[in-house]
Amino acid sequence: MASIEKRSTPDGKISHRVKVRLKGYPSQTATFSRLTDARKWAQDTESAIRDGRHFKTAESKKHTLAELVDRYIKDALPVKTSKPKQITNQSQQLRWWKDKIGSYALADITPAIIVKCRDELGIGRTPATVVRYMAALSHAYTIAINEWQWVESSPLSKVKKPKESRGRVRFLSDDERISLLQACKESNNPYLYICVIFALSTGMRRGELMSLKWGDINLNESYLILNDTKNDERRRVALVGHALELIRSHSKTKHPNTDLLFPGKNHEHPIDLRRSFANALKQAEITDFKWHDLRHCTASYLAMNGASLAEIAEVLGHKTLQMVKRYAHLSDGHVSSVVESMNNKLFRN
Repeated sequence: MASIEKRSTPDGKISHRVKVRLKGYPSQTATFSRLTDARKWAQDTESAIRDGRHFKTAESKKHTLAELVDRYIKDALPVKTSKPKQITNQSQQLRWWKDKIGSYALADITPAIIVKCRDELGIGRTPATVVRYMAALSHAYTIAINEWQWVESSPLSKVKKPKESRGRVRFLSDDERISLLQACKESNNPYLYICVIFALSTGMRRGELMSLKWGDINLNESYLILNDTKNDERRRVALVGHALELIRSHSKTKHPNTDLLFPGKNHEHPIDLRRSFANALKQAEITDFKWHDLRHCTASYLAMNGASLAEIAEVLGHKTLQMVKRYAHLSDGHVSSVVESMNNKLFRN
């Protein structure tokens, strides 16, 4: 129940000190100059405590966004991912939010404030980058809601994310592919050709390819296991055709001082192929092409050879079909044949 104590100062000012005490809960106090305000606060506070709302609101007033960011980076982010690069990137994104609105109490951060920050982020950054900044803060809020109980809801849930582009689809034509592979064969870098073949035949990311160790390879059953993937899930990759032939040949020349498939000069880190790859592209007269586009080549070739979006996603290691929808137009012929087959079975005379 609530009690209100009237107080007066030597200069004649009147105040009303309210104390709300409910069994099983800590006492809550506040002071008001007007009695009507004191009574309203007492009534609202009692109601909020009984409904389980008061202390959650109190926590959101007690903590700032800067505290949320600091605690998340220290305690939650290392649990979310063990990858140093991801930790560094997301820490940098979160500190941007901290610099902008870190002094705000969590209770005072509204969707309108987030919208203003989103629009500022969009100056000089791509929509995809803005989405990543918003996703980093959104996950921090999720932890604050579910585990720390600092807030009841996230202001980001009411803010629209910028629309991302469908994504780049640059793949090599048959002539370009032949020219590039010939240039890779002629490169002074002994690993360039096999790495490009691996990238084209498996769709592996550069980081996945470079982190491969001999213990990940099963030549007897013709597959490898990717333990260090972008989404932190292990993935099995089939080894077939030319790629399998090359890795079998490569296995005969293992370096004795490292378990890496493609070691650099110091044998402790993978080889850096950027310069030799750029030289090969120049020799093959191929423009507007990056290493990551080799992965697009794999997906595009799969689509053009009749693979479904689900099959492409499985090969590339995507959890959803969203990322592979950009290749849907390349499999139109396959889709048409499937529809034609269905219609022939249903409506044949």
